[in-house]
Amino acid sequence: MIDLFSGLDAWVLVSLLLALTFVLAFEFINGFHDTANAVATVIYTKAMPPHLAVFFSGVFNFLGVLLGGVGVAYAIVHLLPVELLINVNTGHGLAMVFSLLAAAITWNLGTWYFGIPASSSHTLIGSILGVGLANALINDIPLGDGVNWQKAIDIAMSLVVSPIAGFAVAALVLIGLKWWRPLSKMHKTPEQRRKLDDKKHPPFWNRLVLVISAMGVSFVHGSNDGQKGIGLIMLVLIGIVPAKFVLDLNSTTYQIERTRDATLHMSQFYQRNAATLGEFLALGKAKSTDLPEQFSCNPQQTEPTIAALQSSLQGVTDYHALDAEKRVEVRRYLLCLDDTAKKVGKLPGLEAREKADLEKLRKDLTATTEYAPFWVIVAVALALGLGTMVGWKRVVLTVGEKIGKQGMTYAQGMSAQITAACAIGMANVFALPVSTTHVLSSGVAGTMVANKSGLQGGTVKTILLAWVLTLPASMGLAAGLFWLASKALA
Repeated sequence: MIDLFSGLDAWVLVSLLLALTFVLAFEFINGFHDTANAVATVIYTKAMPPHLAVFFSGVFNFLGVLLGGVGVAYAIVHLLPVELLINVNTGHGLAMVFSLLAAAITWNLGTWYFGIPASSSHTLIGSILGVGLANALINDIPLGDGVNWQKAIDIAMSLVVSPIAGFAVAALVLIGLKWWRPLSKMHKTPEQRRKLDDKKHPPFWNRLVLVISAMGVSFVHGSNDGQKGIGLIMLVLIGIVPAKFVLDLNSTTYQIERTRDATLHMSQFYQRNAATLGEFLALGKAKSTDLPEQFSCNPQQTEPTIAALQSSLQGVTDYHALDAEKRVEVRRYLLCLDDTAKKVGKLPGLEAREKADLEKLRKDLTATTEYAPFWVIVAVALALGLGTMVGWKRVVLTVGEKIGKQGMTYAQGMSAQITAACAIGMANVFALPVSTTHVLSSGVAGTMVANKSGLQGGTVKTILLAWVLTLPASMGLAAGLFWLASKALA
């Protein structure tokens, strides 16, 4: 981490520290805005005292971030088109980062203040899309190229489907529990438990399940939402100090060789499938001198890009040996080859086995560009954990009492939490960002319907309104801020 500060101009250093503070502030707000949902049920049902619940939630969030990888992080990063990612400069990077973060923080604070379980995921993704579209308008780029729309559609589907699935599955789980143990004490609310049984806490097994499932939600939240913070910090670092972070400078000789071999095997793959891909990639037509001075990603320049990358990595065993410009150049080649391979994988005519081979090559190709330093992971985990400990009360009250017309039973809490942990865990496997807020709150709503206790129309309408408005509001706010920042830099 010390290398981060070496050789930087004072204004760049101040900007970098400010940008990192903004990201960690976003994660801190995410902590009491989203992570509070992970402990809402376990606190409301008195399965754990608040101070213990938030402490252990913070621990499991930390472990989730630590062990979760970076798949979701780079799913967020790659919402921006590859052209914007490879051509960003320090001033442009600052404008981009501060605009999307300011928009996301503003909306998150507003919804939290009113106790609305709105989604930080929606907010962040909307802000990134807003910056991408504003960049397209400012630079006369077609709007279709302003955002990675395929990635945006994939993420939108996960954000839409996950709460619907949470609603339905949690309702079915509760119905199953009522069928299995219709007279069990787990179907009481904490208030009924206190009045009828003179007991403060849930029955032992219900309490154990509530605690374990809450920690499970915290863990998967850390590995999903925490990765969004990691992706943001990597955007900051690559945008402001590219020479130090465009490539993983701690890559081993083996990892660099693996990257170099991936380009060779990719070239062989394209030659092997020349009959299908020849026209799309202009195989055999482009020359090594065809790369333009203003580099852009074009599938028809794939062969010269591969040749240029192999030349740049020839004999390299340590990325430190490359000068700053060469590191940026290598990353551009890698991102463009990965972007082209992604497009090739969607073309008709390729066999399923060949597509699987191409996916493996893509993983090898991006092994030294899709990474996160350990200190980034720790910083994000701490910000999430501390945020959880500060502002959980507002959301706990909303989730526990204001979604349904009566308080939540222990069985409802278990059903919603188990569903949320499984749904978010599955999203992590497929590197898709989802909203902990919406999965859990929709799960609670599903159990209220299944329990025939009804929903509070006002709260549900407010949550749905926030769900509908978050994306366009954050997009518009981020786009406006980026436009103003770009004009100021012009």
